Amino acid sequence: MTMSDDIAIRLENVSKTFTIRDKVRGNFFEKSWAILNGKNKRKIEAVKNISLEIKRGEFIGIVGANGSGKSTLIHLMTGVYKPDKGGISEIFGSFIRLSLGLGFNNELTARENIFLNGSVMGVKMSELKENFRKIIKFAELEKFVNTKIKFFSRGMRARLAFAVAVHAKADVILMDEFFGGVGDERFKARSDEIFAETFVKNRTIVHVSHNLSTIKKYANRVILLHEGHCLGIGTPDEIFDLYRRTIKVDKLNIREE
Repeated sequence: MTMSDDIAIRLENVSKTFTIRDKVRGNFFEKSWAILNGKNKRKIEAVKNISLEIKRGEFIGIVGANGSGKSTLIHLMTGVYKPDKGGISEIFGSFIRLSLGLGFNNELTARENIFLNGSVMGVKMSELKENFRKIIKFAELEKFVNTKIKFFSRGMRARLAFAVAVHAKADVILMDEFFGGVGDERFKARSDEIFAETFVKNRTIVHVSHNLSTIKKYANRVILLHEGHCLGIGTPDEIFDLYRRTIKVDKLNIREE
């Protein structure tokens, strides 16, 4: 058995450092001197030396305060960001990244956004064409196919994004604050049912969220990030307890209903 037979994602000594430029104050000569000498640059270590193996079929939750490196870690997994020198990030099999609103254009219709949003997610055009009617029906937007989504309510947009995702085919799903509270109560109940019965079945799921309820319900393991560091990997109960003790979760906007 090769590594890719039972491992879906592998990170080895993965770090990510960004160089940003600050605004330089002062007169022309002071600004020029600062820029020429690199005084306007500083480095931010968003992710620091993380090693991790995610097995096929696992549901992994990633939690942490804002700015802890959660989304950066997802980008490293998908290859959007390359790790710093010496780090290795590998993903085995087909994958899509889901994030509400990702790939939507307000000036395009629901029909056009299905293809735009799906392509950004990594869904094949042939699959989108094949499932177009099913997506529209699932999202309950039959009367709004040719309406620009700038006229859609937040719930309508959420239903459309979820419908595209449900009909996508991929071995690995990386969700960045994607699932939870989708649409009205009736649609939410329906989406919860679909998520539990078909969406996560036989797939590897990596779920970044501040809403801990979904992670608590489905996750096999949870990763806690803080200022780019991995503070722990364990069961939901273990990591939620660590989260409360080390990050003082009561002072943060964290929900666990």
